Amino acid sequence: MATKLVDLVYWRNMRKTCVVFTGLVVCLVSLFQLSAITVLSHICLGVMCVTFSLRLYYKLLELLRWNPGVHPFQSYLDYDSSLTDKDTVMLVEEVVLLIAFAVTEIKRLLFIDSMIDSIKFVALLYLLTYVGVLTNGLTLIITAVIAVFSLPLLYKKQQVRIRRVVRAVKAFVKKIKNLCLSLYDSVRSSPAPAPAPKPGSVAAPKQKVKSK
Repeated sequence: MATKLVDLVYWRNMRKTCVVFTGLVVCLVSLFQLSAITVLSHICLGVMCVTFSLRLYYKLLELLRWNPGVHPFQSYLDYDSSLTDKDTVMLVEEVVLLIAFAVTEIKRLLFIDSMIDSIKFVALLYLLTYVGVLTNGLTLIITAVIAVFSLPLLYKKQQVRIRRVVRAVKAFVKKIKNLCLSLYDSVRSSPAPAPAPKPGSVAAPKQKVKSK
């Protein structure tokens, strides 16, 4: 399964990747105007129009004895897409582990287990409020699909330049980080000057009053 996804993402089978990518983008864009049920129904109807026409055509050829009775989609019907008991258990375990990990992380961030991580989470949520005003989730999904099918191929073709830019950015960030740390250490290590005594603030020695 993972190998097939990698082949799709890296456009190793151009025809299959074009069909999957175009279908995903068209379906997601259609959801802006229509509901998910309507889009799914129209997709199934469009596919069945093609398959039903081909099936009738092959059946007509079979009746005219021009075709030995070969089903046009027999390879798809023979393809075994069922899961064994072992595969089902492994898939369920992976899903449960992902859900448990997500719940644990959200609980840790919400109840301030680590101050730094919770501050980062707050900053992310604050940025997401602005993202939610500018766009919606469907637009983000379409952008993510386009990025998944374009960025790996771009990285594969421009790998040397991208690595050079990443190294330059990492060096710049490291330089800024070291500068901030050195400034923080210098401020922390410098002793605070003692406050100078104010003039006239020295109290005169008290004289003992002699009791008669």
